[in-house]
Amino acid sequence: MTELVLQRPTALSAWVAVCRLDDLEECWGEAALVDGEQIALFRLPGNRLYAVGNIDPRTQAAVMARGIVGSRGAVPTIASPLHKEVYDLATGACLSGGQGLRAYPVRCVDGVVEVGGIEAAGVEARGAA
Repeated sequence: MTELVLQRPTALSAWVAVCRLDDLEECWGEAALVDGEQIALFRLPGNRLYAVGNIDPRTQAAVMARGIVGSRGAVPTIASPLHKEVYDLATGACLSGGQGLRAYPVRCVDGVVEVGGIEAAGVEARGAA
């Protein structure tokens, strides 16, 4: 387990460092706990990064980081490992019309993956090697 403890971001900074890009395997999710909020991070080929809520809206289980990465045409997707509901990784929308996932802006700066839209006192990345 990798643990990062960070200061609360200032009002000028909406980005929170979560892990190093090298900590994320391609086509495999990792869960991160950010100030009590669970997110699922995904690195796709070409270092494309996505971040969505880790809670499956249908079952309320924290499993989306273990979902099945795929695509619908050019749209990258994640399927819940429990009921196989498919979600757009970029928007979080459920492709069958159900409740979607929260999608977060994500970027890589100097090899560090940062997630936006979260105000956090600390970050704890789970499972990153």
